[in-house]
Amino acid sequence: MSVRTIEGREVPAAGTWAVDPSHSTASFVVRHLGLAKVRGGFGVLSGNIQVAEKPEDSSVEVEIDAASIDTGDQGRDDHLRSPDFLDVAEYPNLTFRSTAVVQAKDGWKVTGDLGIHGITKGVELDVTFEGAATDPWGGNRIGLSATTEFNREDFGLTWNQALETGGVLVGKQVKVEIEVEAVLQG
Repeated sequence: MSVRTIEGREVPAAGTWAVDPSHSTASFVVRHLGLAKVRGGFGVLSGNIQVAEKPEDSSVEVEIDAASIDTGDQGRDDHLRSPDFLDVAEYPNLTFRSTAVVQAKDGWKVTGDLGIHGITKGVELDVTFEGAATDPWGGNRIGLSATTEFNREDFGLTWNQALETGGVLVGKQVKVEIEVEAVLQG
């Protein structure tokens, strides 16, 4: 069984869970002109979730291919890959490594080190365990959702353009939504 109950809360079974890149997404939202929300995501991510017997001792490591960014606009995507933003030639990956897992009222708080553009800063993710299932081939799978928000300038992503009417072209706050499906290993 890939689910257990601890203190009245369902949690994944202890073990190593590999992120299934075909069924996992990392997406983001940033304001444009202070008006519209521009959405995008990354097409290539990998990682492992080590679920411990005591959930608070669990850990997460994820790596995202920065060049796989996709906002649905080739020109914008090329600009985001350039030295003005992610500089994928110099910094090919975004990384996250957890440092703490704490039970919260409606889920979990996972604190960790987020690495973007050669800068690593602490962030906190709000994580929800979405459940478990057995796939048609007998594999045990779990689903997790996570959200966080950060200031992109904290990671050296400072390119912007002032507007004549005040404000800036690209918002500073980045909202992140992550959906992970992971498969129990061995």
